[in-house]
Amino acid sequence: MSTGDRSYAAELSGRVSGAGRRFAVVAARFNGNVTEPLLQNVVACLTEHGTDAKAVEVHRVPGAWELPQACARLARDKRHDVVIALGCLIRGETAHFDVIAHEVARGLGAVSLETGVPVAFGVLTTETERQAVERADPKRGNKGREVALAALEMAELFGRLNSG
Repeated sequence: MSTGDRSYAAELSGRVSGAGRRFAVVAARFNGNVTEPLLQNVVACLTEHGTDAKAVEVHRVPGAWELPQACARLARDKRHDVVIALGCLIRGETAHFDVIAHEVARGLGAVSLETGVPVAFGVLTTETERQAVERADPKRGNKGREVALAALEMAELFGRLNSG
């Protein structure tokens, strides 16, 4: 996602606020060497943009497969402005990657549509572990920051829409 020479993150940085907002973050434990930096970058970005640290609830699930289930439960409670899903799928030698990636994406999309609560998609789907590590690294890809900014933008949009 880029606009000209500037990245999506650069375009939104400083233009969105988490003040007064609540976020739930659901992070998969599987491929933790990737999901933990994603999680740290998400929380750092949310708090950097005014979200009270106490307003960021973190929950962990075993793997990407469980993300839609946990996100659905949290979204149905309507206590959060946005639910953020974090996971990492790395292609292997079987069709397992394709099945899980498709179902996780479909499931998270369904949660958002069915509950009316935005679900920010922070699930990396990469060909190699190296690609995944690069995307989670705050000095290179920093996809955690990008998904947090998307969550902040959606919280603001839904806040405006809900207030009339």
